[in-house]
Amino acid sequence: MKKKTLMTKDQQRSKSRNLIVIGILGLLIIIAFMISMNTGYIKLSPLEVIRTLFGYGTEKQRLILFEFRLPRIVIAVLVGMGLAVSGCVLQGISRNALADPGILGINAGAGLAVMLFISFFPSTTAAPVFLLPILAFVGAGVTAVIIYALAYKRNEGISPMRLILTGVAVAAGISSIMIVLTLRLSPENYQFVATWLAGSIWGSNWKFVLSLLPWIVILLPFVFSKARVLNVLNLGDLTATGLGASIEKERRLLLAAAVGLAGASVSVSGGIGFVGLIGPHLARQLVGSRHQFLLPATALAGGFLVLVADTIGRWILQPSEIPAGIVVAVIGAPYFLYLLSRLKD
Repeated sequence: MKKKTLMTKDQQRSKSRNLIVIGILGLLIIIAFMISMNTGYIKLSPLEVIRTLFGYGTEKQRLILFEFRLPRIVIAVLVGMGLAVSGCVLQGISRNALADPGILGINAGAGLAVMLFISFFPSTTAAPVFLLPILAFVGAGVTAVIIYALAYKRNEGISPMRLILTGVAVAAGISSIMIVLTLRLSPENYQFVATWLAGSIWGSNWKFVLSLLPWIVILLPFVFSKARVLNVLNLGDLTATGLGASIEKERRLLLAAAVGLAGASVSVSGGIGFVGLIGPHLARQLVGSRHQFLLPATALAGGFLVLVADTIGRWILQPSEIPAGIVVAVIGAPYFLYLLSRLKD
């Protein structure tokens, strides 16, 4: 009885600690949010930002804050959450620590669909803006099916290393197709596509926020509700089957959710990679591997990472900008090589 009570207290202590960590991550996003509102070529002091938020700013200050900075900041947070949780789900269903929508080629598939669309239709009208996440989801979904089919073997299932290598190969093939397609673009569209491929938060107005928000609001709670399923899947297929889990059905549902989150995020942010790799690993170090805490912590870590990267990109070379994808890649590429070396060991 004493041992059982002691275990319960340890669990409660661990739960309290994890909730505190999640609260701290939320606070960090708020701090980064405030700093980002003060960052830009045209300076706004913290007092001016607060006055403008409460309706006391000048016309110019309202234009800068509400029409240019706030939409971009909100998109950066939502994109970071979507990509990070997508990576966490992919790592859970594949039991592969290197799984990431960018590395596996899912982002590339979504990007190809978006690129095909913007090559033939203007992206400034309202209807195409709301179609972009759907088209990106289709492109990402087709790519995920191709990768899954190529990596799957009847007797062995999905090998983690084979999944990574297949994803890298498919992503390289899609990137080659995109390079060929750029040859037929006008100079204006080519400049846009080049910026988009670098991972720039290009959809920086409220229409793009509204196009992305439903995907995040619907899919994130769905994934959070599957936390126990992901815990069971991490135990292995045989154990999960023995515990009564419908493995293939749950895996397909979670894969569809991961593809939806990645595709919708890519449609407004471009090719930002490594967020789905860094976010889950950082969260796992902070709160452990139980998905009840890992998924919320991953969402907050991903949102914080992309927001900070976009803020640094806007600040470091003013008045020019560095795409957020490049800033994230500077951090993510070495981290990916580090994880790969550990996996070999």
